[in-house]
Amino acid sequence: MPHPLDSFFAPASIALIGASRDHEKIPGRLLAMLRKNEYPGQIYPVNPNYSEIDGLTCYKSIADIGSTIDLAVIIIPARAVLPALEQCAAVGVKNAVIISSGFAEEGGDSAGVQDAIAALAKRSGMRISGPNAEGFFSQVQRVAATFSPAVDVKPGVVPLIATTRRIGIVAQSGGIGFAYYHRAKALGIAVSYVVSAGNESDLGAGEFLDYLVQDTATDVILLFIEGIRDVDTFLAAARRAAEIKKPVIVTKVGRSRAGERAAASHTASMAGWSAAYDAVFAKYGFIVSNDLDEALTIAAVLVSNPLPKGDRIAVVTASGGAGIWGADSVALRGLQVPELSEPIQAEIKNLMPSYGTARNPIDVTAQGVTSGGLQKSVDLLTASDEVDAILVVLSLSSEVRKPFREDELKPVLAAQKKPVVFYSYTVPSDFARRELAKSGVVVLSGLTHVGVAMRQLVDFAKFSLPRPADETRLPARDLSAHLTSSVLSEADSKELLRAAGIALPDELLVKEKSGLDAAVASVGFPMVMKVQSPDIPHKSEVGGVRVNITTKGEVFLVFESLLNNARKHRPEAAIQGVLLGPMAKKGVEIIVGTMADKTFGPMVMVGLGGITTELFRDVVYRPAPVGAEEAGAMLASLKAAPLLNGFRGAVKADVVALSQLIADISMLAARHAGEIAEIELNPVLVHAEGQGVTIVDALVVGRG
Repeated sequence: MPHPLDSFFAPASIALIGASRDHEKIPGRLLAMLRKNEYPGQIYPVNPNYSEIDGLTCYKSIADIGSTIDLAVIIIPARAVLPALEQCAAVGVKNAVIISSGFAEEGGDSAGVQDAIAALAKRSGMRISGPNAEGFFSQVQRVAATFSPAVDVKPGVVPLIATTRRIGIVAQSGGIGFAYYHRAKALGIAVSYVVSAGNESDLGAGEFLDYLVQDTATDVILLFIEGIRDVDTFLAAARRAAEIKKPVIVTKVGRSRAGERAAASHTASMAGWSAAYDAVFAKYGFIVSNDLDEALTIAAVLVSNPLPKGDRIAVVTASGGAGIWGADSVALRGLQVPELSEPIQAEIKNLMPSYGTARNPIDVTAQGVTSGGLQKSVDLLTASDEVDAILVVLSLSSEVRKPFREDELKPVLAAQKKPVVFYSYTVPSDFARRELAKSGVVVLSGLTHVGVAMRQLVDFAKFSLPRPADETRLPARDLSAHLTSSVLSEADSKELLRAAGIALPDELLVKEKSGLDAAVASVGFPMVMKVQSPDIPHKSEVGGVRVNITTKGEVFLVFESLLNNARKHRPEAAIQGVLLGPMAKKGVEIIVGTMADKTFGPMVMVGLGGITTELFRDVVYRPAPVGAEEAGAMLASLKAAPLLNGFRGAVKADVVALSQLIADISMLAARHAGEIAEIELNPVLVHAEGQGVTIVDALVVGRG
């Protein structure tokens, strides 16, 4: 099925507005790159200062060409860009890439010009990438619409190609996007597209992601992002990638304050709240990597291997020490390196000298390499059901010798029975890379990155898109009567939650001492008493909480004490009274909350609760709403998860009830995103299995 961006990535004709004869300058390099990469379509240079450039007729304006133009590449001074685009729109140009800089990244009037470009795109239907872009490269269609030296073609150099499957690259930094491509070429990884999004006046990372997700020539996607503008398109593409199990590796920059400043100045994009991005990435199974070489290693492993069925790794080597190191690298990532069974060991021992070892890691020794033991060990392990993936650790520095024969290795790897990953602890020679590439091997040279990549491969194989939240479980209700102010007290917050259908203990707000007798009779002992004010969100800090009260006399004394403490520490606070409630039975303390992200909207959070929440910061976020199943997965990913699952002989907690509460709160936040800014339940006491949960404290913040 055709995609709206087909004519962008595979244009039949290109106009270069601002073309030049000087190949040392960017306008001249654009033409040179197109021709060196053997672009098969028509090229129309546009520059009023030339009649011809490099044997091509040069036109004074795009209106003079008189032919259909699929793509205009614009590299002229910023002040002239908008008029040039108006001319493009007038003659029906379908797409444009603006290389020129000096727009929103500079602010002021320049940002206004970028807004005008966006308006032109919307009005005319012409799709525009940039400004401040580095263009794109479509390797399959040989479209090098970029000045990046990474796509330069050196005469007589045969490219290294190890994979038939390809990666596609989308970057909001052109330099980094083409850096990915440059390094991928060095490893022998085939590439489908590299696209630099620039300032995203019209086309954004989401639309480019959408194109690569549906593109049959792209098998793995690499993203480098600072912030997302076309959020709905991005999320729809992310969901589609998850549904068809197409891997997306993402690097999100702008996580530090310094990084945020750089992100804003470079592409005029707000870097956003990193936790929200990570939550979205986790929901859709994106593989997060914050290192360029690590990301390429993960991509290399994905495009050259099938997905594993489990996490059992066999390490095969010709060096005992290197094998142990390789085993450590995967074991430290939580993968298993199981000892092989006696029958398998016996078979492998027949392939190596007596001083080798077959237990796992398997050291066939240098002699085993030359005798064919290395290849035959890989053959055996590939067929065995005792391991799910193989890591081959060896030296590939030789310029003349190779440890595998192509006619033996290639059929084993082509069968794609399980991943076989190759790591060289010496600097791999060009000879070794090229010889092994013939069998489909990408030689890797960073052991830590290899360990991460194999872990990510296992995790991605297990990932499935969570089932959607049940919107019928929590009935939609009008909560406007409970949101008369932006900040609510605990008592008011709990009334809102009750009105929304959230179960809470029965509690009473007492405004005058005369109401205490009736409240005590209703609540019973032991009880908790808490001062109530929308101006005092953290009551314990002002001495506003007393627990385990067991006598009526104590109730009256505590009532006065709590009010006096509040008036002393917060004399300006509006005091509503004292909330009386039953003491909750013991349980694991958990925090459940929601908050609004400026990019992705409402987020739900769960973590280790109580007073240690901010100390340990053991929290997980997901976009709201989530279903109970996804909430359970959030809980399982916490470091504190063992506390819920019977840690050191304790009874198991009611994870089912807690998961449902998280799902309900997330639905409430999503449904009322325009009215509610934040919800915090802390602590939620999770009782023994089957005994439910108790919301001890609650805070709701309205939009105001």
